[in-house]
Amino acid sequence: MRGDPPLPSPAGNLASFEGSPEEAGVALLCFLIEVFHAKNYRVVAHRRGRGAGRERGAELAEKAAVATEKVTEAAHEAALTTKIKAKMALDDSVKARTIDVSTDGSTVTLSGTVGSVAEHDRALALAKETDGVSSVIDRLKVHPQ
Repeated sequence: MRGDPPLPSPAGNLASFEGSPEEAGVALLCFLIEVFHAKNYRVVAHRRGRGAGRERGAELAEKAAVATEKVTEAAHEAALTTKIKAKMALDDSVKARTIDVSTDGSTVTLSGTVGSVAEHDRALALAKETDGVSSVIDRLKVHPQ
């Protein structure tokens, strides 16, 4: 279409790229996103008029922001779970393999079976003292061995 900006060219972006393979992958991903947005803008603008293309771009940006937020939250939850499991694995009074740790936001749930009240209390303490944990739900069962 006349007046549309040209599609991005890999010649300027990637052909002269000097960096690690990881950086090249990121550069390629950025290039592909540019092409997608440029092509999507053209298709939407052609179908609905120029203002609609901008609206569609805003919708896509909003969806990308929501997806990024979800990924960030999932990574944070996984990090909390990993910290707690590592603390339990390093503690001689807790058998980490018998305790399941799950995280929802900053709330941690401990479930499984422990061999004593002391092990139960220590597992709860390890979870509660972990940075980023706001509350701990106790679903541990004590079965003396």
